[in-house]
Amino acid sequence: MHNQQVLLTGGTGGLGLGVTPELLARGAKLTLPYRQPAEVDRLKRILPAAEFTKIRFIRADLTDEATVAQLVNDMGRVDAAIHLVGGFSMGKTHEYAFDAWKADFDLNLHTTFLVCKHALATMLQTGYGRIVTVGSRGAVRPGAQLAAYCASKAAVVALTQSIAEETKDTNITANCVLPSVIDTPANREAMGAENARNWVKPESLAQTIAFLASEAAGDLRGAAIPVYGSI
Repeated sequence: MHNQQVLLTGGTGGLGLGVTPELLARGAKLTLPYRQPAEVDRLKRILPAAEFTKIRFIRADLTDEATVAQLVNDMGRVDAAIHLVGGFSMGKTHEYAFDAWKADFDLNLHTTFLVCKHALATMLQTGYGRIVTVGSRGAVRPGAQLAAYCASKAAVVALTQSIAEETKDTNITANCVLPSVIDTPANREAMGAENARNWVKPESLAQTIAFLASEAAGDLRGAAIPVYGSI
């Protein structure tokens, strides 16, 4: 991925702490939107100072289409778009607030659509691109009290596979990974760490994501790849 221009959303989050260093190690140049400066500081603490020159940090709200469009346009070229942004929630369906349902879809699905839409438009102009999204095991194996999360992640998979169909005669691909529980600080805090050894490590998932974002993955289209760890 030497000198490839990569749009990496969620690169300062728990999964991003594994994906960002992996992409940098492969020679990519990153445009990395973020919401809170503290997230950038956390990422910088794990990266060698020399790597900072390969990252362009942009504060951005990815639920706003004009912001996403400007973010992509400013890149000029998007060789890969990797969308890690998302969130987990639980609640019984009959008790779940509609506002919470809509917020889940805004975060998990609508940000994915906006990033894919505008990155794809640029890729079609250059004739090359790799799109990688993050679904969930819940997208294909829904669980109780996870209706909003599983439904929004299932929609991410469908969106990604639709893009793969639209681009099958081009050198643009779209694929999705389906992790189970990812071993992030937030998940350890929410669920405890007693079973963390069985969860998916961000560094492991990063290997799969980086491959899908590389030129070598040109024959993979519309895949929904399970990355379940030992759960």
